[in-house]
Amino acid sequence: MGYEKEFYNILENENITTLFQPIVNLTNGKVIGYESLSRGPKNSKLKSPLELLKIANKLNKLWDLELLFRKKAIEKAKSINKNKLLFINVDPNIIKDSNFKKGFTKEFLKKNNISPESIIFEITERTAIKDYKSFTKILDNYINQGYKIALDDAGAGYSGLKTISETKPHYIKLDMDLIRDIDKDIFKQALIKAFVDLSISTDTLLIAEGIETKEELQTIIRLGVYAGQGYFLQRPAGTFLEISENKKAIIRSCNRLASNILNYNEDYHYIGNVVEANKTFPSNTHCKDIKKYFDNNLTEGICIIENEYPVGLIMKHNLFSAMAKQFGYAVYSKRPISLLMDKSPLIVDYYTPIKKVAKNALTRPHKKTYDNIIITKGAKYFGLVSIKKLLQYTTAVEKNYARELNPLTSLPGNVIINRVLKDAVTYSESACLFYLDLDNFKIYNDIYGFENGDKIIKLTAKIIKENVKSICPFNSFVGHVGGDDFVCLIDSPYEDCKKLSKNIINEFDEKILDFFNEQDKNNRYLKSKDRFGCEKIFNLTSISIVGLYGNIKKFKSEDSLAKYMSKLKKEAKRRQKSSYHITKVAN
Repeated sequence: MGYEKEFYNILENENITTLFQPIVNLTNGKVIGYESLSRGPKNSKLKSPLELLKIANKLNKLWDLELLFRKKAIEKAKSINKNKLLFINVDPNIIKDSNFKKGFTKEFLKKNNISPESIIFEITERTAIKDYKSFTKILDNYINQGYKIALDDAGAGYSGLKTISETKPHYIKLDMDLIRDIDKDIFKQALIKAFVDLSISTDTLLIAEGIETKEELQTIIRLGVYAGQGYFLQRPAGTFLEISENKKAIIRSCNRLASNILNYNEDYHYIGNVVEANKTFPSNTHCKDIKKYFDNNLTEGICIIENEYPVGLIMKHNLFSAMAKQFGYAVYSKRPISLLMDKSPLIVDYYTPIKKVAKNALTRPHKKTYDNIIITKGAKYFGLVSIKKLLQYTTAVEKNYARELNPLTSLPGNVIINRVLKDAVTYSESACLFYLDLDNFKIYNDIYGFENGDKIIKLTAKIIKENVKSICPFNSFVGHVGGDDFVCLIDSPYEDCKKLSKNIINEFDEKILDFFNEQDKNNRYLKSKDRFGCEKIFNLTSISIVGLYGNIKKFKSEDSLAKYMSKLKKEAKRRQKSSYHITKVAN
């Protein structure tokens, strides 16, 4: 009973504390918005929001408590920057209540200087959604008013794939259990990467919750997650805090490493490479003014924006078709373009690989296949890309990239490798660069022939690539210098680098034996004559691996880095069997 009395006192006196935790764009370190978090009185046994909600549910006062949470959050958020979003937690059952609508009238928000476009309803997973049809109908009503939807705790509780597919949220918040120790868990990394691919295909923004370590932050950035929140970035506070310059520097550094070093394959060509900065118009612009602009300019599409954020797309042929109908000009000329614009165009981030954009664009409904694509940077409008420009660029990329691959192994060749080394000395503060080559390979070619030698090169490439992807599936690069020389770059802890080297050596030493006849295999050596006709004994073909781990930025140029790696390689080749050695670069 004591708890009940205390609860009623809290409700009557509105004695709750509202905190705000920043949600940070992980491409540039800017705060995109804040999640409002409510607590009971500081020294109360009902300080925990879960305890408050539990007793509110018991007393049938859940609506009253949730209303108090929202009221306090909105009143306090009236001083928030208009470009920032406010994430408000909402129970699925509450949002269906008719009282909820009254609590979110535009008048109430206007009174507190907040636009519906700034409000994100964060659907919590406390209650299962039983009737998706009616629930999504309610959500659509709010979305049409300008509100957006976030699905909380994806990967936990009731927030499964069905909820995502039925509600089609604007944001998906990844549960903190998926983020915890993600830097050490390849399975979790694969799951998050699948979410990232889903987000790109569906124009949904991902937010990682509960980031508590630098390593977790670095990993989710390199996996391509859009935004994050957690104690490592900033703890909840009673006001709207930014994150520290130190944290912003970490984010910028991770993005440079991810985008400039570890993606030198066909995916490193971003859609931002072909974007065009076209004129935009607000949604209340009259249709006749848009038509006039089309008449006087060589453009096929226009992005409609509000507060720098894209809200729709109007294509020239769609507008002209609507206005060319009987009475069409009279009906639409003085009415807002929002009536005719596509409210769900394809919107992709600046750093989305062009191949993925092309795939998504060409799988749209037939009537939208040739519509322009809207490009955003930090969620704000950046420009447009036409399908013609997209296809021209992808064709050129395919041709150029094919020339940059080693013809024997299809791995990136020297042109791309040189770019990787150049970026490594420019950006890489924590990575491991490996140089791998075969020992006694020339002798093998002399005895067994170049055709069999090529098979060993292909085998070596396969072993290196598969082991690198196993240890570091998303933040790695493998290249073929030529002959029996390979390089790879991974962004993983030192222990993982050692493990990778051991795995490559063990697999190579096991499989290389298949390339020798029984006599040489049993002898464990080769006999061959030198150029003077003297017979010599050579060890079987083995692999040498040297690694450079740490702050590669210490090297002034890619040439000095290559020379140092060559020096390490010579030392490693003195050994008479497969071996590895990793040198740490002091910070």
